[in-house]
Amino acid sequence: MPKYLAFIIILGLAGCCREDTPQPDNDVRSASVQIQPLPDFSSYQNVKEKKNAFFSYLLPLIEEANTRVLAERQIVEKWYLAPDELTERDRATLQELLIKYRVNTDDEDEQKALLLLRVNTIPPSLVLAQAANESAWGTSRFAQEGNNLFGQWCFREGCGLVPEARGGSSRHEVRAFESPLESVESYMRNLNSHPRYRELRELREQEIEQRGYASGETLTEGLHGYSTRGQEYIDEIRNMIEHNKLNRYDQQPLQENLPAEQQPVPRG
Repeated sequence: MPKYLAFIIILGLAGCCREDTPQPDNDVRSASVQIQPLPDFSSYQNVKEKKNAFFSYLLPLIEEANTRVLAERQIVEKWYLAPDELTERDRATLQELLIKYRVNTDDEDEQKALLLLRVNTIPPSLVLAQAANESAWGTSRFAQEGNNLFGQWCFREGCGLVPEARGGSSRHEVRAFESPLESVESYMRNLNSHPRYRELRELREQEIEQRGYASGETLTEGLHGYSTRGQEYIDEIRNMIEHNKLNRYDQQPLQENLPAEQQPVPRG
């Protein structure tokens, strides 16, 4: 068994390409977080207070989205390690995951390999930095009116908000989500499945194999397809991670990423 898989099993058990992808109807879910409406971050006059409020609001959503991804991953690992133990429910979920994560091969071994590469968590530092950058710290029109924190597009009329600067021949809209959590999940699914982010996923696999966890700072190099600004955008996201010391969230187990007031209460 590859060394990186052993690491990941332990973890699992303990713009131009920002479009949305279909969501299976029978997705793996948990309900450990109560979804609150996006606050009015423009009301903060103090920059430090605004940043702290933004991070404190978003971290539980990242926690929840990554927890759901890990629940999906456990089924993929079960298929890889103990296929005879799969239930009918597991097999139905696997078929949905093949669609959700854009696995288009009929070869079973290739399906397993691709799902293992794609169904994994996104480092919190990367999520926080891109959300802050794309949504102007939660104050953009698309964030406030459509719960869209990452600038994801959609291409059906009425699926979202029409950008004011959209060209006459363009037909895209900026997708509207029912909740900010839905926006986080869609963003993660995009990075985990779109062909443009294959490098990001490979960097994540390499880091987990070498260090036991993936850092957002390293994974920024896999964002070449996210913005037409190319390397300038990558450098900006990396600088945001460094300046705000967001890497501290990447090395911790999921529950430890939460602000102190949102930690589970220990039981005796």
